[in-house]
Amino acid sequence: MHTISMDHAAQALIASWRASLQDAGDDALALLRTLATDVPAGLAGHFYAVLLDDPRASRYLSHDQVRQHLQPSLQRWLQQLLTTGPDGVADAVAVQRVVGDVHARVGIPVDLVTRGARVIKRGLFEQLQARAARPEVAFAAINCVSAVIDIAMEGMTLAFSHARDRSARTDSAYRLFSLVQNVSTERERQRALLLDWENALLYAMASQRADPAQSRLSDSEFGLWFTHKGHPSFGDSSETAQIAALLKRVDARLPDALTHADFRVRMRALLQVRKQLEQIRTLLGMLFERIGELDAGSDALTQLLNRRFLPTVLRREVELSNRTGAAFAVLLIDLDHFKRINDTHGHDGGDRALQHVAGLLGQVTRGSDYLFRYGGEEFVVVLVAATVDHAVSIAENLRAHIARSPLTLASGQVLSLTASIGVAAHDDHPDYEHLMARADAAMYQAKKRGRNQVVLASDDLPPAPERQAQRR
Repeated sequence: MHTISMDHAAQALIASWRASLQDAGDDALALLRTLATDVPAGLAGHFYAVLLDDPRASRYLSHDQVRQHLQPSLQRWLQQLLTTGPDGVADAVAVQRVVGDVHARVGIPVDLVTRGARVIKRGLFEQLQARAARPEVAFAAINCVSAVIDIAMEGMTLAFSHARDRSARTDSAYRLFSLVQNVSTERERQRALLLDWENALLYAMASQRADPAQSRLSDSEFGLWFTHKGHPSFGDSSETAQIAALLKRVDARLPDALTHADFRVRMRALLQVRKQLEQIRTLLGMLFERIGELDAGSDALTQLLNRRFLPTVLRREVELSNRTGAAFAVLLIDLDHFKRINDTHGHDGGDRALQHVAGLLGQVTRGSDYLFRYGGEEFVVVLVAATVDHAVSIAENLRAHIARSPLTLASGQVLSLTASIGVAAHDDHPDYEHLMARADAAMYQAKKRGRNQVVLASDDLPPAPERQAQRR
């Protein structure tokens, strides 16, 4: 059972729920319990049929795995509401808070949830009227179940609001932090990447061998960095909107610049592209100038991103994938035999090992990818614009790179390191926790199969055992 802090709001919900049960009377409560045996299955199906009429619901309900999971979950939820007695109310309220957290994580609109509650109420009212032996029993049961569902919705909404507020604060902190770890270095790096792309364009134009589809600025290292890291970090502004528009304009002119039969047309297109690149550089400089120094978002030991920003990044990548179809994946990396390293070489040796692996991560991944210290000896890499095959290839390169890059300790002793890596590709599931659970299961299998290997998540892998309080 999930646990929550029994704050004032939860205590008020518990008291109201218990009062509703007491007011209903034994006959009404018995009638509610009879519905729990057969009504929830049909009502759950009707609930999703109604919601699917709303185009917005397709994002949350179109995935087969989601539907297969949600319908039985809704049945269990209804059965709990119909059978909970006074002693079980506290646990039932805790469940509503957990459900609200999930809704916030996935981003389900609150009005869809309340619409679903209305559908459920109407179905239950009809059944209660049909089954009640006396009208007064039906009235009492309807009054009770209406109050209980309202209380459940209130608990969900409270949790939803709190979770969204937390996410908003974290998102804001991330936008301030993500680009300021070394502002001047990052600014010059992105300017250099733009210049490299421009030089490659000039060479491709001179050789007349380039494929415009393979030369797009939006697919370049700069373009990926801006889409997946720069734009969400700087936030929405006129400058970021202009850069996004300029990326599209540059890509639209590439066919004329690279392949048009008329040389004059190619030159005019090239001049326009170079003008637009200069505009991008100017706008980028303006954005970097606004960023101040901030260090609170990095892991103090490795200088990688703090895990508190992982939900912000994953939520953004899920939304981007849903909107554009872009693939992405997660690597969950565990340093093998880390306890032995600490026991043999002390915590200083363990810290040196973590810093060493953090540096190796930066060598194998791209600037547009995200690197996190996940906790203990674990790291997370979010690979943007990466197919399954690409993600597995990067993970294998990383595993091999760690294995062939021993660490020299202060004592002069050479320490060999290996890592086990779980790979999980985004499979359209709207909840990023699902993606992390798949990566966790794959990483656990890599450890179980002998360590120093890469395992790709699949539906037939068992879940990883619960470890360290769910890593929360």
